[in-house]
Formats: sequence, structure tokens, C-alpha cells
Amino acid sequence: MIIGVDVGTSVTKASLLGRDGSARVTHSTRSTLHRLPGGRVEQDLDEVLDSAVQVIRSIITEAGERVQALAITGQGDGLWLRDATGRQVGPGVSWMDARAAGVLQRWDQTGVRRAVHGLTGAGLFPGSPAPLLAHVAEHEPDRLRRAEVAGYCVDAIVQRLTGEITVDASDASMPFLDVPSRTYSAAALAACGLSEHRRLLAEPAPPGKLFALGARSAELLGLPSGLPVSAGPFDLPACAFGSGIDAVGDGALVIGTTLGCQVLRDEVVIDPCGEAAGMWVAGPRPDRFLRVMPAMVGTANLDWVLRMVGAEVADLDAMLGASRPGANGVSALSFLASSGERAPFVEPHARGQFTGLSLETTPADLVRALCEAMAYAARHNLEAAGLTGSVSACGGGARSATWGQIFADMLGRPLHVPHEAGVGARGAAMTAWDALGEPVDREQWAAARRTVSPDPAAAEFYERGYRAYLESIDRARPVWRSEGGAAR
Repeated sequence: MIIGVDVGTSVTKASLLGRDGSARVTHSTRSTLHRLPGGRVEQDLDEVLDSAVQVIRSIITEAGERVQALAITGQGDGLWLRDATGRQVGPGVSWMDARAAGVLQRWDQTGVRRAVHGLTGAGLFPGSPAPLLAHVAEHEPDRLRRAEVAGYCVDAIVQRLTGEITVDASDASMPFLDVPSRTYSAAALAACGLSEHRRLLAEPAPPGKLFALGARSAELLGLPSGLPVSAGPFDLPACAFGSGIDAVGDGALVIGTTLGCQVLRDEVVIDPCGEAAGMWVAGPRPDRFLRVMPAMVGTANLDWVLRMVGAEVADLDAMLGASRPGANGVSALSFLASSGERAPFVEPHARGQFTGLSLETTPADLVRALCEAMAYAARHNLEAAGLTGSVSACGGGARSATWGQIFADMLGRPLHVPHEAGVGARGAAMTAWDALGEPVDREQWAAARRTVSPDPAAAEFYERGYRAYLESIDRARPVWRSEGGAAR
């Protein structure tokens, strides 16, 4: 048995997983996102660590079985500055943070964003480490002087549990890593003006690396000292592998806080003339990579529209069923995040909209229009990532049967949804078993799912709607840019 831990943006979950991929016990707890003026979104590392401790201890209390390893995954991007002991140097900055939007605007004007994309294939957005590091260097240089590590959530937890300063190659991929070689690009650091801060970047752990649980942490968790600890991949690739994708061209859709769209590839191909968005991510295998499009149009959008119409998540299927495909003429763009959009294009000032409203428009129409817009965004991102094979889906949004049908219809292909909800923890555990030299039966893991088949008539309808959706974005982008420039 392995305990898989997924330290999410606002919820930390842990599952006791068997070799068949099923969870014997699962526990979760919430952590706090501090939303502050100026688009700042921060977390306290001690509280996040405590959330992991709580769920692990709850598993141990209930499990009654020997645990082989602890497998950690969690949110990516952001900036988690720490000292040599793993203590935070200022609050952890979330990937949802918008404070570095001004840096990114300057980099757009000077060609930095496109230069970095051409070097590493990483698309920069306000909550990615590069502009955040530059922002802190400009406004809080003392924080960088006091820090020993500029890392991510997963390696921050691992440092506190094991004492090791490390980073998984999946996290390090964004944005300074030359992904095929798994080494940092000095040219990318120089392009961002961050060469002097190279010392803060931990060397990526080699594939299959395991760490040892420290004695104090072991006592705190109720686990044996020296227990193997696996660190990564971070949550998006962990969900991809945990949901069962294994063949080149297969896609994974994470309908969560991020609308994570990923396709498994066998080579890294960077188009220097294309949209400087998304990223290439190193996977647990050195010969497999993920083309990732992590759109900002996640389930926070759903929460918002349900709140606006006075409904709950439990009402979603009924509301979607009360409005037919096309939402009775209402269309939406679902770009509601304060930091704009980051995939399959980067527009820091992207904003949402509803069109086609009338006095006859119902709350159900508004909900359906926004859910359809998010499904259009999923197709846009998966196509940009190079989808050619099957699609697996997970995350909170995948639990809705009606919304899942909309995604399948929009994509025009079957959608495979694992029975187990905690696929991030599954992916982390799969990686840990590989590192232990005891790989699991991947076909067995992938088979534990339900399949949503597209409805041909609805797929034909949404094919036309998708073209209109793309045209709406093309019309909106110049407006977003001009309004963003006026705001500056």
C-alpha cells in the first residue's frame, strides 16, 4: 500500500492506494487562499504543510496496513521561497496570483516572453515563477537575499518532510528547464534578467529518485523513519498518468481549479512562431513528455455562475438539463480569472462575457452557456496540444454526468472518467511504485472507468458552435489588449 497525497490549491487529499489503483481510505481537509489587494493570492506554508500532516495521520489511524511509501503531488507554478531549513521566506505565492502582470506586459513589449518560449517551450503568465521572481527582485529584494530556494509547493512539502532540497523535473519544466535534457537553460534565465538568482533553483531529481522520511517527520506522521518518499510529478501530470493515459497522442482533461488539458508526446516540438502559451513538461519517463495547456477557466467559473443565480453545485445537472444545447441563444466566454488567460493563448486582460441575452433568458441558460464555453475551451486547448488519441477526464467537474456529456459532444469523441476521484494521488502512487521497482498493471488501472460517448446530433451542433467560439475570441483579443493598455 502507498499513501498518495495531493496538496491542491485549496484542498489537500490523501488516499491509501492498493496496487489495483483503488483507494481503500481517503481523507481531505481545506487550506486557506489569502486573496489580497493588487491581485495577490498567497498561502502560508506552515498551514499547507499542516493540511498534509492532518490527512496523512487520518489515513494512518484508519489504515491498519503496512505502508510502502509516501507519494506527494500538488499544485504547480507560483513561487515558494524558503530558507535552508525549509521555512518560508514570506508567504507562498499562488499560481493564481496576478501581481506580476505588469512584468509580463513589459516582457511582451520587449520580446522576453517569446524568447523564453522559443528556448524552453514554456508560456509565461502572471502566476508563473519567472515573472514572480522578477517582481520580487524588483519590489522585495531582501526576500531573495534571505532565501536559499525558489521552488514550488510539492518540493516545499518534501523539504520539510525529508530535509532534502530538490525539485521534480515536471515542476522545474516551468519555465527555465530545457525539457529533453532536464537541465536549466542559462539563456532563458538571462532573457528574464534572472541569471544572478540561478542559485535559488534546485537541481531536478533524476527519474526514479526516492527520498527518506526524516525522524521528526516520521514521529509527527506516525510512519517509520526512513520510509521512501516520492516527490512528484505535480498535480496536472499526476492526474494525466493517474487517469490512465499511456499512449502517445492520448489526452487528459482535468476539470478542476485549472482546466488542465494535456497530451502525451514522444518528442518536444517548439514552434517559435506560434502562440507562446502552454508548456512542455518532463514526465517520469525520460522519453515521454506532456504538452500541457493549463487554462485558467476552471471550476471557479462554475462556482461563480452558480452563485450569481442562487444555485448550488448539487443543482448543476438539473440546471444543465433545463437548457438545451446552445443555451437558447446565449453564448459565453469564460475568462473570469483576474490574471486573464494563459492557454492556449496568453492574455493577462482577458475577460468573460455573455452575449445573446434577452428577457426570456433563464438562470439555467446562463449556467449552460458558461459550461459550454468551458467545454469549447477544453477542445481549443487539447487541439493546440496535439490530441490524436483517447481522452480521459477527472476533477470535480467530471463528476457531473450532464456536463461530462457536453464535453464528450464538444470533443466529438468518447470521454473516459476513472471511477476513483483522487487521480492525482493515483498518478503520484504509480510513479512511486515505478521508483520502487514494482510497476503496477497500467491496463488494469485504465480499465477502472466509465465511458461517455458523444451524441452525433449534439456533436454536429457543437462543431458549428466551436467555429463561432473561435471567432469570438479573435474579435475579443484586440479589445482586451486595448483596455489593458488603457488601464496601465
